Amino acid sequence: MSEIITVTGLVATTPRHLVTQDGLPITSFRMAASHRRFDRTANKWVDGETNWFTVTSFRQLAINSAGSVSKGERVLVTGKLRVRDWDNGERAGTSVEIEAEALGHDLTWGTATFTRTVLVREPDPSDEATEPEVADERELVAAK
Repeated sequence: MSEIITVTGLVATTPRHLVTQDGLPITSFRMAASHRRFDRTANKWVDGETNWFTVTSFRQLAINSAGSVSKGERVLVTGKLRVRDWDNGERAGTSVEIEAEALGHDLTWGTATFTRTVLVREPDPSDEATEPEVADERELVAAK
């Protein structure tokens, strides 16, 4: 199963950030999402069941989330939902994972300040072909 969903919840574990041997940044954490509803008979808000997700982000989103998200904060996550059954011989279970495509703080619960990241771009081989022309122009300016 692979669907795009948006979930709001609480970051339940300290985000874990790593970079693979191939240079791929990955950040993951567990998220708890509970639904509250108003019980008219009791005239109060009651908590529903808690759903648990493992949220994983890659590349620039992983780098930015590692520096922005902490345990205990309220977040919104949009991404691909993956539900998998597992069995390791001793125990069996189901894992519910979200491969994040977008992630941010839930501003219902507080405020945030946005800081744009400066992306470092790898040089494009086609750019190198134009560099000698730039150098030639500099030589012409210096010769004047």
